[in-house]
Amino acid sequence: MPKDVAEHLKNLFDKLPYEVAIHAFSDRRHPEMREAVETFVSMFKDLSRKVRVMHRDVADPEAAHFHVDRTPMLLFCPDRYRVRYLGLPLGEEGRTLVETILHMGTATDGLSDQSRKVLSRLEGERRIKVFVSATCPYCPQQAVNAVKAAVARPQAVSVDIVDIEFNPDLADAYEAFSVPQVVANEVLIAQGAQPEELFMASLVKLEPQTIFIPDSDAEEVETDLVIVGGGPAGLTAGIYAVRSGLRAAVVERGNLGGQVATTPMVENYPGLSRVPGKTLVDIMVSHALEYVEIFPNEEVVEVRPNGRLEVVTTRRRFTARAVLLATGASYRRLGVPGEDRLAGRGVSYCSTCDGPLYRGKKAVVVGGGNSAVTEALHLHHIGVEVALVHRRDSLRAQEHLVKALEGAEIPVLWNTEVQEIVGGRFVEAVLLKNNKTGETFTRETDAVFVAIGYVAETTLAKKLGLPLTPDGFVRHDGSHRTAIPGVYTAGDVEGGYRQIVTATAAGAAAAMTIFEDLSNPYWTREHSAAG
Repeated sequence: MPKDVAEHLKNLFDKLPYEVAIHAFSDRRHPEMREAVETFVSMFKDLSRKVRVMHRDVADPEAAHFHVDRTPMLLFCPDRYRVRYLGLPLGEEGRTLVETILHMGTATDGLSDQSRKVLSRLEGERRIKVFVSATCPYCPQQAVNAVKAAVARPQAVSVDIVDIEFNPDLADAYEAFSVPQVVANEVLIAQGAQPEELFMASLVKLEPQTIFIPDSDAEEVETDLVIVGGGPAGLTAGIYAVRSGLRAAVVERGNLGGQVATTPMVENYPGLSRVPGKTLVDIMVSHALEYVEIFPNEEVVEVRPNGRLEVVTTRRRFTARAVLLATGASYRRLGVPGEDRLAGRGVSYCSTCDGPLYRGKKAVVVGGGNSAVTEALHLHHIGVEVALVHRRDSLRAQEHLVKALEGAEIPVLWNTEVQEIVGGRFVEAVLLKNNKTGETFTRETDAVFVAIGYVAETTLAKKLGLPLTPDGFVRHDGSHRTAIPGVYTAGDVEGGYRQIVTATAAGAAAAMTIFEDLSNPYWTREHSAAG
């Protein structure tokens, strides 16, 4: 160790309030590696009385006690924490070593307030593996993130920092062909370096997170516009509202992005010929965060139109000049075996979105209304061999659609219901039942398009007493104004084409209407005219 480095570390470590004990295990059957461990231990011999490094053999009883199953391996304060280094911290990993000693020697996790809030939501145990290499400048950041979690929650978090050069078998087993890579509870949660808060979010949710939204402790928030719903319409409205000069907040009770977040692949969004739904959502959320404050995992329970509108959520109260309901809608589901399991693998609710994937293949459309017949015609026209499955003996669709169906010679299976969707990795067939004869039979198909209705999320609209259309969507004036001044709608809750691009367009248009109305309220003009 260079003399100036040793002096700097000595000054740093001597100030530690607690001793840091490092157990370094080697195997006498591998003399070259054992010598490397001895060299590592010797560096600390006279460095600081606060850092004690002890050389152990894998045959020692302590090794079995601490589950040491390979060498070289370092254990850091094993009586207090569960942090192990599989290998030796060489090169860039020297930073991981030093920061680990500092955190344990001060018994502080060093987490930001936001990270601590995220980690407080951790339920159950987390067994972390961070794959690193000595030449990776980004690896220490991820390794130290894991160490901080282990120091903060020693009973719940264990960490193995795995050097892939010392442990190529583990790298192969976990397909850690690029570093840093993090696995928790045998689930891949991160590839590449992450900010501390994002790492903690990935750890808590046990899935990769790409967006971190700061939490807010505010009990009351005053703003111009509260947008209820964080799907494409709501996020777009937030961007346009703030760019118009309004203050805005987006409140979302579930997943940001709505249905888009669970769509495996989007192939019809302009400018992005093929993009995973979650990736598209991340792009939208990242853009929206540049403008608007987002409050995720927070449900709006009441909207009170008392002069300035009051929006009450499960966590706080907003006061605003306007409210935009972008609460979305969801497809009505069949509720049969195989539907959820094969969703995105042949089960679809949108022929515009997924139809082109089945050109030249077989599909069935389930339903008998306008949507079902339109879906069947669309699939037929793009080259899908399609049949319609309907539980009644006549269609509910408009006459011109029925005639178009007959003209296209699309077969209809009357009085027939789906009992099960069958397949391994993908849809292979449907089990059908004739509800008149009781006969069951199987029909081979590559896809099942479900078109049995669409349910708008109108809970808040109903509480406000807003009138709905016969189809159950919120009625508006064409410019997104509802029957209550200051309350607007956008996106799928209004009905329409149920496409991402139309939802974003509606969000933008609604925001511009709101800006114009707040600048020159139409309800004031109407009141003056009436007077």
